[in-house]
Amino acid sequence: MDEWESPDYEPSLPVSEKSNPFTRDIDRASPSGIVGMLEACDAQMFRQDRGTNYQRLFDEQVVTTLTEVAKRVELILKDPQDSLVVLSGCGTSGRLAFFMASRFNEALKQLNRTLVYSYIIAGGDSALLSSQEAPEDDPELGMLSLQKVCEAKKKVLFIGVSCGLSAPFVAGQLDFCLQHPEVYTPVLLGFNPTHQARDEPIPGCIFTFHSVAQRLQELSQRRKAFLINPAVGPEAISGSSRMKGGSATKIVLEVVLSAAHAAAFSHKSVASECILQHMREYERAVEVTYQQKEGIAAVVEAAGRSLLNEGSVCYLGWGPMAILGLIDASECNPTFGADYTDIRGFIRGGYKDLNNNEGPLSSLGPEFCIGHEDFLQHVLPGLADKDTVLLIYSQSDDLHEVLNLGRRVREKTPNLHAVHHRTDSDSAETPQQISINELCSSTLDFLWCGSTPATGNFLHQWELSTKLVLNAVSTGAHILKGKVYRNHMIDLQVTNSKLYRRATRLLQTLSGRAESECEEALLKAIYGADKLMKDIISSDITAHTQVARNAKKVRRRFR
Repeated sequence: MDEWESPDYEPSLPVSEKSNPFTRDIDRASPSGIVGMLEACDAQMFRQDRGTNYQRLFDEQVVTTLTEVAKRVELILKDPQDSLVVLSGCGTSGRLAFFMASRFNEALKQLNRTLVYSYIIAGGDSALLSSQEAPEDDPELGMLSLQKVCEAKKKVLFIGVSCGLSAPFVAGQLDFCLQHPEVYTPVLLGFNPTHQARDEPIPGCIFTFHSVAQRLQELSQRRKAFLINPAVGPEAISGSSRMKGGSATKIVLEVVLSAAHAAAFSHKSVASECILQHMREYERAVEVTYQQKEGIAAVVEAAGRSLLNEGSVCYLGWGPMAILGLIDASECNPTFGADYTDIRGFIRGGYKDLNNNEGPLSSLGPEFCIGHEDFLQHVLPGLADKDTVLLIYSQSDDLHEVLNLGRRVREKTPNLHAVHHRTDSDSAETPQQISINELCSSTLDFLWCGSTPATGNFLHQWELSTKLVLNAVSTGAHILKGKVYRNHMIDLQVTNSKLYRRATRLLQTLSGRAESECEEALLKAIYGADKLMKDIISSDITAHTQVARNAKKVRRRFR
C-alpha cells in the first residue's frame, strides 16, 4: 500500500487533490531528479495493490465496466443512424475529448464509415488553446451544449470526463442524461471514489456532483449508466490533473474505443482479456518513455533555463503529436500563471490539421496563431540564444520538412532538441534523421519494437509517450523557475470554484491555520481589502472568482 492510500494521509482531501509523497521535495530536485519523481508518479497508474480501499485501473470491476462501455460503442458503430458518441469535459478533459473524437473520427473516415464521435469542451474551441476556466462552473451551459450537439439523435452514449468528479459543467450534462434515459446512456469517467465527489451546492441546481455520481452508481447495477473511477494516485504537482489524470483519461478512452472499433470492423469480440492486454501496452509505453529519463532531463534543464532567462519554449510538431504540444502549452497558464509566450505549441498545417469544429481562431489574438507559418512569420525573427525549441515528429512525417525547419531554427538558437518516434521495422536512420541529430543539442529517439509502423494502438503509445515528455518539460521548467513550492502550484489563478477551494486548501497546508482564516485571507487578497465588508462575505464563490479573474494582484499577494 502506498503512503497516500492510508486513511490517515490528508484525510479531508480527495485523491485527486492530495499531495504525492514521492514529490515532497520536487521543488529542490535537479532536472534528473524531477524526471525520476514524475516516473514514480506515472507508474502509480498501473499499481495492482491488494488490501487497499481504492479500486485501481486493473481491478476486475473496472475492466468489466470498460468492456461493457466498449460494447455500447460497438453497437453505435454497427448501427450509426441517428446515433452519437459524445465526449465532454473541461480544461484538459475537454481537450482530450476533442483529441479522442478527432482521432477516432479520422479512423472511421479512412474506413469510409459514418462518423459517430462528437466533442464538447467548456468554453468552446477557444478553450482548446487557452484557459477558459469560468464555464466549468456552469451546469446549464453544459446541458445546453449537449442538447445542441445531440439534436434529433435517438441514441446517444455520453461520456463525461471530470478527473476530480467535480466539474458542474459535466454534472449538468450527466443530470440531463439521467432525465432522458430513452435517448442517453451516461458514462462518468474520473479518478476519485464516488464518496469523494464534490458535494458542494451548485448555484441554481437541486443536485450536486456527488448526488449525480451516486445516481449513476445505482443505475450502473442495471447497466443503465456507467461509472469508471479507478484511483490512479495523487498528481506529481498537487491537483494538476493535466498530468496523470490526463494520461489516464487518454488510456481509458482509447482502450474502450479501440476495442469497440476492433469488434465492429475486425470481427474481434470485446473481451476483458483484450482490454487488459491493451492497458498493459500503455504500461509498457510509460516504461519505454522513462528509459530515456536522462535525455528528458536535458530538455527539462534547457527549458527551465529559458524560462529563468525570460526566454520562451516552442514545440514545433507534426500530426497528432503536435496537437498534444498545443494542449500541453495551453495548460501552463492556469497551472503556473504563465504567459502564453512562455511555452507555445505549433502544428504543421495550422487549423487545417487541427480540424476543430469552429475552424480558424486566429482572429482571437496572437496566442491562437498555431501554424508553422505563424511561427516562421511571428516568432522565428525574434528567436535568440535564451529560447528553446523542441521538434516533435515520427517516421511517418516528412523528414525533409523537419530538417529544413530545424536548420532555420538553428540559425537563431543553439537550444534545439527533438522527440522522434520510429519502429524497429525502420530501425536504420535515414540521412535526413542523421542531419537532424547533428543539428540538435539532444534527440529523444524512441525506437518501438515488435509492431507495425504508425498504425492503431502503436500510434496511441507514441502519443502517450509524447504527452509524458511534454508534461515533464513544461512542469519541470516551471519548477526550475520557482513556480512550485514543495509539490504545490503557487501561482495558480483563482478563476473557478475548484481553484478557489484549492487555493484555500493550499493556504491551510502552508500556514497550518484554520480553513475559515485561510478563506478570509484569500478573499482579502482577491478584493485587495484589509477588512471584508458584509457584501463580500455574503457573496458566493462565483462572485469571488469573477473578481479574481480581473485582478492580477491576487497572484502577487498570494505568493
